[in-house]
Amino acid sequence: MFSLYRRNLFGSLCRFCSILLLAGSGCANRESVGTLQTQTPPDFSASGQVAAPNRWWTAWGDPKLDYQVNQALNGNFVLAAAVQRLRAARALTRREASDLWPDLDGVVDMDSTYGPGASAGVTAWGFDTSYQVDLWGEIASRVDAERLRTAATNAEYHAIALTLSAEISRTWFAMIESHAQLRLLDEQIQTNETGLALQESRFGLGMIRSADVLRQRQLVESTLEQKVVVQAQTELLEHQLAVLLGQMPQTAQFRPGDVLPDLPPMPETGLPSELLQRRPDVRRDYLAFQAADRDLASAISSQYPRINLGASVLNVAEHPETLFRDWFVSIGGQLIAPIFDGGQRRAEVDRTSAVVSERFNQYGETMLQAFREVEDSLAQEKYQRQRIEHLNNQVVLARQSSEQLREQYLIGDAEYLDVLSAIQAQQRLQRETLSARLELILIRINLYLALAGDFDTRPQEFPEIQGIVEVSEGLESLNVSDVSEFLDGAEGPDGVSTVEISPEIVIDE
Repeated sequence: MFSLYRRNLFGSLCRFCSILLLAGSGCANRESVGTLQTQTPPDFSASGQVAAPNRWWTAWGDPKLDYQVNQALNGNFVLAAAVQRLRAARALTRREASDLWPDLDGVVDMDSTYGPGASAGVTAWGFDTSYQVDLWGEIASRVDAERLRTAATNAEYHAIALTLSAEISRTWFAMIESHAQLRLLDEQIQTNETGLALQESRFGLGMIRSADVLRQRQLVESTLEQKVVVQAQTELLEHQLAVLLGQMPQTAQFRPGDVLPDLPPMPETGLPSELLQRRPDVRRDYLAFQAADRDLASAISSQYPRINLGASVLNVAEHPETLFRDWFVSIGGQLIAPIFDGGQRRAEVDRTSAVVSERFNQYGETMLQAFREVEDSLAQEKYQRQRIEHLNNQVVLARQSSEQLREQYLIGDAEYLDVLSAIQAQQRLQRETLSARLELILIRINLYLALAGDFDTRPQEFPEIQGIVEVSEGLESLNVSDVSEFLDGAEGPDGVSTVEISPEIVIDE
C-alpha cells in the first residue's frame, strides 16, 4: 500500500512539474523587424529593345574576350574559394539535418576481477540508441536556417562570378584603349618629330629663333613622356588580367588589339520587380534574412522543455558459453526543462532578434542599391554620349585652328607659340576622346552588371584563338575550380535538397 501511494505521489508530482515548467518557460513575442514599401516601384528611366544574354559579355561579339572570361571561370582563385565555401555550407546543412535522426552506437564492455579465490569476468555488448524529440521544431528550425544559408552562399557564388566577368571585361577593354593610345602617341610623336626637323631646317636658314626650336623639342619630349606613362599602364593591366585568369603575372603578354568596339544596342532593363528576382546579391541578402529568422525561431524553441528518448539492447555473459544467452532490453525517457540559466537563453533570443533586424535592413539597402546602380548607369551613359559628341567637335575645331595658325605662322602673321598651343590642344583632345570612349564602354559594363542574373559558370568549349596571350614555355594556366560537381543540388540525410526555394525568389537547385 505504501509503495502504491508513493508511486501515485511521484506521478502527480511529475505532472505538476511538467505544467509548471511549461508555464515558466515562457514565450518570446515576435517583434516587427521593419517595413518595406509595398507599392509597385516605378519603371526605369530608359530601356532598350534587346534582351541582354545570360552571358552578358558575349553582347560585344569579341571571341577573344569570351575566351578570357571562360579561362577565368576555370582558373580564378577567388571563384574557386567561393565554390569551396558552397561545399562547406552544404556539408554543414547535412550535419545539422543529422540531428533529426536517432543516434545508434555499438557498445562493448569487459570487466575482470582478480583477487583471492577464482577470478571473475563479465562481458557486455550490444547497441545503444538515443533520440531527441523535436517537440517545438528547434532542430527543424536550425536545419532550415542552414539550408537557407547554403542557398545564400550559392547566390554569393554567382555574384562573385558576375563581378569576375565584369573585372575581366573592364581590364580587357582598358588594355585595348591603352594599345590605341600607344598607336595614337606614335602618330603624334612622328608628327612632332617631323615638325622639329622642319623647325631645325628653318633655324639653319636663319628664318626663326632658337626658342621656337626648343619649344618644338619640348613638345616631342612631352609626347614621349606620355607614351612612357601609357606603356606602364599597359603592363600593369596585363598583370591584373593574368592574376584574374589564375596565371603568373611575370610571363603573360596579351594582344587584345588597338581598336575599341562600338557599343552594342541598349539592353532591355525590364521591370524593377524582375530585377530583384534576377540579381544574385539581392537574393543572397533575402535568403540570409530568412536564415536569421529561422535562427530566431530555434532560439525561442530552446526555452521550452525537451524530451530525450533512449534504448539499449545488451548481452551480458560471465563465461564464453553463455555469451549469447542473456539479453537485456532497456527503454527510457527524459524530460528536461530550463528553470534557471542566468538569462542565457533569453539573451540568445535577443541576439538573434537583433540579427534578424540587421539582415532585414541589409536586404532593403541592397534592393535600393540595385535600383540605383541601374539608374546611375543609364544617366552616366546618356551624358557620356553627349560629352563624346562635344569632344569630337572640339577635335575638329582644334585641327582647323592648328592648320590655320600654321599657315599664318609660315607667312609671318602668327607667333609659333600660338601654333604650338594649338597642336598641344589638338593632341590632348585626341587622347581625351579615346579615354572618353573607354569610359562609355565601362559605363555600359556597369549597366550589364547591374541588370545581370545567374549564368552557367561551367567553362565552355572554345576553339583555340591565336594571338590572345603568350606564356613562357612550360607554364600552364592553373586549373583550380572544377565547379560542375558542386553546382548541382545536394541532398541531406532526410532526402531534401539543401537549396531552399522560396515562393518569392527563384534560385538555382
